[in-house]
Amino acid sequence: MTTLSPDSTLTPGALPTAAGVPTATRTLDIGRRGYFQVRDRFDWVFAVLVLLGAGFAFSRYHASMDVYEKGILACAAPALIALGWFWRPLRPLTLIVGAASLLAIQLYLRQTDDFGADLAAGEKVFLLKYLLSSQSAILWMSVLVWMSTLFYWLGFLQKDAGHSAAEAIGSRLAWGAVGMALIGTMVRWFESHQIAPDIGHIPVSNLYEVFVLFTWLTTLMYLYYEQRFKTRALGAYVMLVVSAAVGFLSWYALARDAHEIQPLVPALQSWWMKIHVPANFIGYGSFAMAAMVALATLLKTASPRALAIGLIGVPVGLVAVLLAFRVGATLPAETIAGLDGWAGKMAGLAVFLALSVALRKPLTARLPALPVLDDLMYKAIALGFAFFTIATILGAFWAAEAWGGYWSWDPKETWALIVWLNYAAWLHMRLMKGLRGVVGAWWALIGLVVTTFAFLGVNMFLSGLHSYGTL
Repeated sequence: MTTLSPDSTLTPGALPTAAGVPTATRTLDIGRRGYFQVRDRFDWVFAVLVLLGAGFAFSRYHASMDVYEKGILACAAPALIALGWFWRPLRPLTLIVGAASLLAIQLYLRQTDDFGADLAAGEKVFLLKYLLSSQSAILWMSVLVWMSTLFYWLGFLQKDAGHSAAEAIGSRLAWGAVGMALIGTMVRWFESHQIAPDIGHIPVSNLYEVFVLFTWLTTLMYLYYEQRFKTRALGAYVMLVVSAAVGFLSWYALARDAHEIQPLVPALQSWWMKIHVPANFIGYGSFAMAAMVALATLLKTASPRALAIGLIGVPVGLVAVLLAFRVGATLPAETIAGLDGWAGKMAGLAVFLALSVALRKPLTARLPALPVLDDLMYKAIALGFAFFTIATILGAFWAAEAWGGYWSWDPKETWALIVWLNYAAWLHMRLMKGLRGVVGAWWALIGLVVTTFAFLGVNMFLSGLHSYGTL
């Protein structure tokens, strides 16, 4: 029987403990509301609208779906509802994107040709031409990303230590960029089905489309962590890598006419693509975000000498290697032009990093505390590693279906394994050895270089089964 001393007090909700057992306070869950009971009216309206949208999609397009695609649709609806309930800003985003996409589809369907909607309406109808066609929406996405980056930096460089109005505008512009990217993606998916019966596909099949995917996924993940950690100061850093991706996207679209919808090559004509590629890019986006947090950490903590050697010395060394290779070998004119182009890019990166080191004091004055930076970097890498692992497993199943084997040591597969091992080792050192601070930040920043080569470098410099993604 439990006894209480005359001096002891029992707080409401606390249970007395037996003699000899360390005192602990336990809170009773009596009266605690359940998961569904805490849902508000908008939560249930959102859930109903998502289910109605999924039902409409099934009734309209089920004849074109195989059993796997129907299963994906059936799982996507409750997953989207759960995400909207978990992070409430996703609810209005989802509804706005859905309404705008349906409006664009209806505007297209007003004019038809032999295959369905007449895509020429994209140049005739005002709303399609200037806002809702896939290309217009993606152009708006690009502009909003650059404007968001600008406002984040304007706010970051202000002396006020609190959240500035410019940073708030930058955050809203980032949300707008995500919305336009999603509208562009959904409308492009519809447009592809209107070209010819066998052309339609989810728009994650080439570099142009996956850079749109990278842009909105990375931005959306950052916006979640911005709200979670209650700081907008890192938007200036994270949106830099997103702006770089949009810059590449714009160049690639102009140089290769990549915005034109093309038929899928045979290896990509698989439902595995619908889940493998998005999972991969959640990983890529998370790793990129972690690298920009790492850059902020290094500028805040690393010594000037280490920064000069690591941040500036590496791109300068790459320029020297490229120029030496160009001079010392007999190469075709196209290869020489390509090496000169990459030397110029590395030189520009070296100048940018040199300016960052020189201006490190104002560039780090408003950054969050180091424990916050470290925690955010860890959470981003952990999330990216989980999804990259899933994507790699899905890719093995896809390879077995397409090429008859789960693993063939193709250059893309080999470098994917290198990326996986790199972040597996980072997480192991973090969890088992307490990896923190400058060493972890350098490792995360180098990890982005490895990941970028696995994503782009393999396509440019190596050949293999994945060579359909060449530049």
